[in-house]
Amino acid sequence: MRISARADYAVRAALELAVRQEDGDPVKAETIAVAQAIPHKFLEGILGDLRRAGVVDSRRGGGGGYRLARAASAITVADVIRAVDGPIVSVRGERPTGLSYQGTAEPLLPLWIALRANVRRILEGVTLADLAADALPQPVRDLAAEPESWENP
Repeated sequence: MRISARADYAVRAALELAVRQEDGDPVKAETIAVAQAIPHKFLEGILGDLRRAGVVDSRRGGGGGYRLARAASAITVADVIRAVDGPIVSVRGERPTGLSYQGTAEPLLPLWIALRANVRRILEGVTLADLAADALPQPVRDLAAEPESWENP
């Protein structure tokens, strides 16, 4: 699995909104771009995708900007990634459930389904509130603590 720059930037932008949202004022795209070192024009497109997906709201004008559309505890990392990149795990651009294999390749389908299930379990189990509080769920912390997790074979 590959996390695109677009998905990485989207999660960082949403996290920035989660952290800054406590004062209730919308946050300008430029503020997010500077805080997270994201190219401003690229960020505008990402924020548009997040708005269309219902992850963020926007307000125009001098006091305008962006804010999360729901509580940070109700938005998962998976929600953010899907908003900008589509399905979490795809094979050749298709969801694994839409694939079929024959012959010796038949065992691939359950492998891709299992991969998708594990990735979804992690990304759907972590909310923006978890990240904002630096409080990843224990199973995620346990996986990240395994030395093999940090090695590139």
